[in-house]
Amino acid sequence: MTDTTIEMQRLYGPVAGDLPRVRTQLQSIAQDVGFEFLQRMLETALAGTGKMMRPAIALLAGRLGVYDLDRLVPLAASVELLHTATLVHDDVIDRAEERRSEPTPNVLFGNAASVMLGDYMFAHAADFIAQTDNTQVVRVFAKTLMTIARGELTQDVTVFEYSEDVQRYLDRIIGKTASLFGTAAQGGAMVAGATAAEVEAMRLYGLRLGIAFQIVDDILDFTGDPAVMGKPAGSDLHGGTLTLPAILYMQRRPDDNPVKKAFEGVRRKANLDRAIREIIASGTIEESMAVARQFGGEAREALAALPAGETRDTLEGLIDYVLTRRS
Repeated sequence: MTDTTIEMQRLYGPVAGDLPRVRTQLQSIAQDVGFEFLQRMLETALAGTGKMMRPAIALLAGRLGVYDLDRLVPLAASVELLHTATLVHDDVIDRAEERRSEPTPNVLFGNAASVMLGDYMFAHAADFIAQTDNTQVVRVFAKTLMTIARGELTQDVTVFEYSEDVQRYLDRIIGKTASLFGTAAQGGAMVAGATAAEVEAMRLYGLRLGIAFQIVDDILDFTGDPAVMGKPAGSDLHGGTLTLPAILYMQRRPDDNPVKKAFEGVRRKANLDRAIREIIASGTIEESMAVARQFGGEAREALAALPAGETRDTLEGLIDYVLTRRS
């Protein structure tokens, strides 16, 4: 077994063996397209799928009831495809040149083609979700897509806006990240016919886990190894996006604040470089981790409504992984 296979077996336990079916369904959209350029774009975008955490959560939630892979695999594939499509659009908006140390579709194929690629994947994700034959799940999916778009738009219009606070930050990451974790968890339970209490518990688990995931991601933007992360430290701040470590840092220094100066256009690069150094050296990184742990704890509390066993243990293990990951 490869190192990746071993890690996925450790992380996802009882559903690790079913994730290849999800990958196969994802890759199917690049087959027999009848348009070589689109096929190359799809293959490029789908090659970047990572640890498949969202699909794994959907499958784990499916173990709470009837574990019907003919319906759960399309759900899991739709969640991952929706996530991948948002990354394609993100890279266009951010003018990103690399993701995971590989050139982005917008660099390889251009912005206009990448926007249409993302749209094509959104449409295929909707087709996958329809294969669950569950209209309630389809409605949840549609609402989630709207929530993600709103979260992305909120982030875009607040670039280099100094007035961001912790609550607005949390609202934003719920929209752009946590909502899809919640949909994966809730949708899997719904497709499996779990009880109403279990469906709600999974929704809450997914949302809280997703918030913790994004906070840790934002911390790693400052503390992660640039070679592993595929981007220099402080990329979000240099791009004008305020994340939790930066917001807490600004609250501590309302007067002598290089972020404020930079956002006002005063020696932008020099002030942001200074801010990044001071954020890394300050206590706001640990303070941000404490907030992530709080949401991880709330995700763990949500699991108390589930029956004890391998599924719950695996879901709890994902909380520990999210809070200790380094990339």
